[in-house]
Order: sequence, then structure tokens, then C-alpha cells
Amino acid sequence: MNNPKVESESAGQALEELKNTVARLRAPEGCPWDRAQTHESLKAACVEEAAEVVSGINILSRTGKTQSLCEELGDLLLQVMMHSQIAEEEGFFTLTDVIRGINEKMIRRHPHVFGPTTNNKTDSGTIPADWKKIKAMEKMGREWEETYLFEAFDEAEKLIAVARERKKQNSSIEKID
Repeated sequence: MNNPKVESESAGQALEELKNTVARLRAPEGCPWDRAQTHESLKAACVEEAAEVVSGINILSRTGKTQSLCEELGDLLLQVMMHSQIAEEEGFFTLTDVIRGINEKMIRRHPHVFGPTTNNKTDSGTIPADWKKIKAMEKMGREWEETYLFEAFDEAEKLIAVARERKKQNSSIEKID
């Protein structure tokens, strides 16, 4: 995995294949475990996979090895795919909505790149302040969501503790500090 593979297919094709795999896993004739999953039941796995991405980044930074980061990003992507599939089944939104939403947000939050007068020479020191202003405008009228965010941080800390214990129990390493 240290040498990037030449792209012979598009990311869109690969994403569509993964979407189809997840849909099949959750179909009536699919996997009973995957069918039983809900947004709630997957919260711990989502937090755990995010922590494993951090581990993959640390491995890359310290050793130059890329395999762990690539695998863990895939596992985190699976979480996005599962949540999107569940949401689609419930009639809430689709994977396309998720992808379009984040793309539109990135374009909106980078007016120095995508705006009518793009200026890639924008002082990098002003970008965080501009980002914060744009984000505040996006969230206007939805300030109540912050309450849930802080609750989620508390919940994530508990979920990380549970994941840590599970990893310790399943680890071949004698002691994890």
C-alpha cells in the first residue's frame, strides 16, 4: 500500500459498488446483523472507527506506512454508507444528498477559491475567521443544535472508553496504556 495504485476506475464507480453492497447486506435476504443495525446501534462503531483513523494517521506520521490509514478510512466510509442506507430506507435522505450537501458546503465555505472573484492568494490567516462567519450564517436559526453537540461530545467520551476496553480485551498486545 505504500505505492498508490493507478486509478483504473472512478471513485464514483467504486462508491456505487459499495452502496450496492451495503444495500444488499441490509436487504431482507442479506445479513441479519447488518439488517438489525440502526443509527443508535452504530454510534459506538462510528466513534471507534474515527479513533482508528487517528491511529492510522499516527502510524503514517511515525512510520510512513499507509495501509492502516487506508483501511481505517474505508471502515469510516462504511459507517457513512450504513447511516446513509438506513436514512434512505427510512425516507429521510440518500447518499446522494449527503455527498451533494458536503460538496455544496465546501464550495460555500471557500469563497476565496470558488467565489465570483477567486483569489488563491488570500491570506491563510483570514481563512479561519471567514470560515467561522460563513458557518455562523449557515447555522442561523439552528443554534439549539449546539446543545446536542455538547451532549454528543460527552457521549463520545463514554463510547471511546467502551471501545478502548473492547480493544484491550481483543488485543494481542499485553498492555495498552
